[in-house]
Amino acid sequence: MTSTGIRLHAPAPGWAISADVVVVGSGVAGLTAALRCEAAGLTTVVVTKARLDDGSTRWAQGGVAAALGEGDTPEQHLADTLVAGAGLCDEEAVRILVTEGPDAVRRLIDTGAHFDESSEGELELTREGGHHRRRIVHAGGDATGAEISRALVEAVRARGLRTIENALVLDLLTDAEGRTAGVTLHVMGEGQHDGVGAVHAPAVVLATGGMGQVFSATTNPSVSTGDGVALALRAGAEISDLEFVQFHPTVLFLGADAEGQQPLVSEAVRGEGAHLVDADGVRFMVGQHELAELAPRDIVAKGILRRMLEQDAEHMFLDARHFGADMWEHRFPTILAACRANGIDPVTEPIPIAPAAHHASGGVLTDARGRTTVPGLYACGEVACTGVHGANRLASNSLLEGLVYAERIAADIAAVHAGSGLHARVPAPVPDPGRPAHPLLAPEARFAIQRIMSEGAGVLRSEESLAKAADQLQKLHAEARDALRENGKTAEPGVDTWEATNLLCVARVLVAAALLREETRGCHWREDHAERDDTHWRRHIVVRLNPDRSLAVRTTDTAHFPPHPVTAPQEQ
Repeated sequence: MTSTGIRLHAPAPGWAISADVVVVGSGVAGLTAALRCEAAGLTTVVVTKARLDDGSTRWAQGGVAAALGEGDTPEQHLADTLVAGAGLCDEEAVRILVTEGPDAVRRLIDTGAHFDESSEGELELTREGGHHRRRIVHAGGDATGAEISRALVEAVRARGLRTIENALVLDLLTDAEGRTAGVTLHVMGEGQHDGVGAVHAPAVVLATGGMGQVFSATTNPSVSTGDGVALALRAGAEISDLEFVQFHPTVLFLGADAEGQQPLVSEAVRGEGAHLVDADGVRFMVGQHELAELAPRDIVAKGILRRMLEQDAEHMFLDARHFGADMWEHRFPTILAACRANGIDPVTEPIPIAPAAHHASGGVLTDARGRTTVPGLYACGEVACTGVHGANRLASNSLLEGLVYAERIAADIAAVHAGSGLHARVPAPVPDPGRPAHPLLAPEARFAIQRIMSEGAGVLRSEESLAKAADQLQKLHAEARDALRENGKTAEPGVDTWEATNLLCVARVLVAAALLREETRGCHWREDHAERDDTHWRRHIVVRLNPDRSLAVRTTDTAHFPPHPVTAPQEQ
C-alpha cells in the first residue's frame, strides 16, 4: 500500500526517542499489547491521549464475554456472535476470538484483574443481549472496565514501561520503502516532553479506541475522536465497515439537547431481568424477538426508536424497580449513583432511556494477526476492523476482542523480532512531503460535524438524510482546502483543531459507506431500504484516502475479507 503523503498541518518534531514498538492507546487492547511486547523483550513505549486510565475501557460496565461457564462452549459463543453480526462477521476471526478468549481472560486474571465470584469461589457470570447463556464475567458489579484498567495500569507501572501521557498522536512516519517508522505526537504540556515530537519505531500498534464524539450524544469519553482511523487513512491504510456504528439502546436520557458523553445503563441490567416499557408501562419488546429485551442491540435500539416514533416520545423507560434497593446497591452501584446524580432513583421509578452512539464495529482493516495494509502498522480494539463484529457487535465481545487480538499482535511482532532482530534496524523516516500539509478546521467545526452526523447519520438514516450530511461535510472540507490553497491559511495547529479535522475525516468515510449501502443490516438502519439484501449487500465496504484527499470506495466480492498483501516490518 502506497502512502498518501498526507499529514496534518503541525510543527516539525522538536524531539525524538526510539523503541522497538510504540503502542498508541491505553485501554485493554493497548496495554495488553504493550505488556506482551515488553514480556517478549521488546523495547515498548505507550503513548496515550490522556492519563493511562482515562480511555474507553474504564467506562465499560457490563463485562467480558467468554465461554467459561459449565456447559458453555466456544461453538455456542461463536453461534451467538454470528447471529448478532447479521451475516457480515468473518467466521474465522470469530472462531479465533471465542477459542482463544477463555485463556485470554485467565491471563488477564493472572495479571491482577479481580472479577466477581460466587460464594463458592467460582466466577459469577451474567447474561446480556444476544447471548443464550450466562457467559459475562464482571467486576465490582458494574465496574468491570475500571477494574481491568486498574489491573493493567498497575502492571505497566510495575514493569517500568515507558509511557507518554497527555499526548495526541498526529501521523504515521514511514521510511523510504513505505514501511512504518514511528509516529509524530503532541504532548499537551503535562508530560515529560512538551510540544510536537516523534517516537521512531519499526512497529506501531494503534489501539486508540472509538470515534463516538463524531455524534452529539455518545457513551464515549471526550477523547474518542477517531484519531487512529484518521491517522491510518492518511497513512494509506484501508478502512472497512465504518457505517456500522452501534447505538446502545439504554443510555440515560438527560434531555433532547444533551451533548457529549452520556451515562450508560448497562445491558447487564436487562440481563438480570429489567424490562423496557413505554410511559404506560407496556413491555413493547415482547413479541418482537424471542429474547425480548435481550435481543441483539440493533434490534432493541430499533424497537425503542419505533415505539418513540409511534408515540411521539423523546424516550422510553427501563423498569427495574423489582430489583429492590439491595440488588441495585450491590450489583449496579455505578449505574445507581449516576442515576441518582441526575435526579432519578431506579429503586422507586423507571429510568428514562434512549439510544446513543456507543461502539464502532468497523475501523482499520486488519488480518488475523492485527496487521493493516501498511507494513509495520497494526491495529486492535475498537479502532480496528478484524471482522469479529460484522454488522453489529455482540454485547461484551469488545473487551474480549481487545485482549485476544492484542496478544496476537504482540506474538507477531515478537516473531518478526526473533527472526531478524528489530533492534538492528533503526527506522529512518522520510522528510515531510513537499505537498502542503492537511488543512485544519477551526475548533467550532467539531460541533457542526456532530450536529450534521446526529441529524443525518444517526440511528435512522435515509438517502435524503445521508446525501444532505455528505454535502454539508464536503462543504466543511472544501472550505478548509480552498483557504489553504488560495491564501495559505489554515486554523492554528492545536489539539482542538487536530481533533476537529480527524472527526471530519472519519465522518466523511462513515457517511460515504452508509450512503452506498442501500439496505438495512445490523446497526445500519436505512428507512428507505428497510429490508436486508443478502444478494447485493452481503459484502463489506472498504474505503481509503487518495493523495488528493478524495475517498476511494469499493465493495468486496463476498462477506469474507480478501487476504491483503502485508509484509512484516523488515521483510520484503
